[in-house]
Amino acid sequence: MMAMTPFSREPKQLHPRKDVGFEPLLNASEAAQLLRIHPKTLQRLTRAGYLPAFRVGKFWRYRASDLEMWLRSGSHSKGQLADRVDFTKEKSQ
Repeated sequence: MMAMTPFSREPKQLHPRKDVGFEPLLNASEAAQLLRIHPKTLQRLTRAGYLPAFRVGKFWRYRASDLEMWLRSGSHSKGQLADRVDFTKEKSQ
């Protein structure tokens, strides 16, 4: 909030301003690209409630930080590790 001081034309700051960063929201295409999945897969996960998202009108929006936390939490995985494949060995028949 700004107010004028009585003897100057410069505004005086009444409250220290806290610059709270606003994280831009991603659209579905950008979020899918960030996660490296197909946009339809992103849409299915969002509608099923697996992904953190916001509905803005008829569109879904995503925060990159929320998607990162979702990935790090492991809630998207059933805890199954993929089999390790050694591609350096030749196929034996």
